[in-house]
Amino acid sequence: MVPIRPRHLRPGDTVAVVSPSWGGPALFPHVFEQGLAVLREDFGLRVREMKAARMTPAALQADPRARAADLHHAFADPEIAAIIASIGGEDSVRVLPYLDREIIRTNPKILMGFSDTTTLLTFANQLGLVTFHGPSVMAGFAQLRALPPACAAHLREMLFSAAPTYTYRPYGAYVEGYLAWNDPANTGLVEPLRDDPGGFRRLQGTSPALGRLFGGCIEVLELMKGTSFWPEPAFWTGRILLFETSEEVPPPARVGYFLRNYGMQGIFDRVAGIVFGRARGYTPEQKRELEERIVSIVAGEFGRTDIPIVTNVDFGHTDPQLVMPLGVLAELDPAGPSLRLVEPACALG
Repeated sequence: MVPIRPRHLRPGDTVAVVSPSWGGPALFPHVFEQGLAVLREDFGLRVREMKAARMTPAALQADPRARAADLHHAFADPEIAAIIASIGGEDSVRVLPYLDREIIRTNPKILMGFSDTTTLLTFANQLGLVTFHGPSVMAGFAQLRALPPACAAHLREMLFSAAPTYTYRPYGAYVEGYLAWNDPANTGLVEPLRDDPGGFRRLQGTSPALGRLFGGCIEVLELMKGTSFWPEPAFWTGRILLFETSEEVPPPARVGYFLRNYGMQGIFDRVAGIVFGRARGYTPEQKRELEERIVSIVAGEFGRTDIPIVTNVDFGHTDPQLVMPLGVLAELDPAGPSLRLVEPACALG
């Protein structure tokens, strides 16, 4: 399937903000407002909050239909150029049965978020749309002014451009969390930056591989397995899998269980490569154990010693994060190691 690319953003465009999972904006309005201010002031965008965006966590959790309705309105409105999640959560999978495939497929626009928003990105990507695994309003945009300037520059290149290629580069430093949100004085602030001179890490593979990007939070993808919203076997052919772990810090052994299931589905026989995001909250020992388990399962248990595997890539639950456009053709070169888009993420507009 030829990917359906949304047009790139321009200053003055309107972006819709939705809360497809957890009602964080109602609990921490100061953090939410900071993220909206960054969208308006730093990127020159107009912001439209959808109806359920500030519902309380309890009301939002009880009403997946309202969350789906917000997405329908945002996709169908021709004045809206992008849809950005306010925050993640844990139950956006319950929204999927109420989504209208035709409304989404015929109105392509940037859809971006991470963590629990992985369910929506997966849903729309299977319809052929390029979707964007990247910052949310409250986790990423709200803290942007405290992060290295390279992060804002990267967001502009990914969302405001239709460049034919793009080469990802490590930021060289990262943070694992934010200062406590229950104190408004901490709004927009992050933990101290940690140096990361090692950059991307090669686990195995010697030759570059081409494939279309797909994936997200590995724990959220588990919520979709076995449902009618899980991709069909043919979907996985030629994919470069993107996996990242959440702030819940799943033990390496549990991540291994997740991976074993992919192997049992025959997915490792179909994919072109695997990329893991930087693991948040792991000790150096846990990171080593995770890498050992990845290789032992993919190569040892399922015999895929040939496909490139690269870890410690700057996407997911640490900041600043790289935007990964799902559905776009990319080259993964373990020799670098490096990751490069070989076609545009957005269309000219």
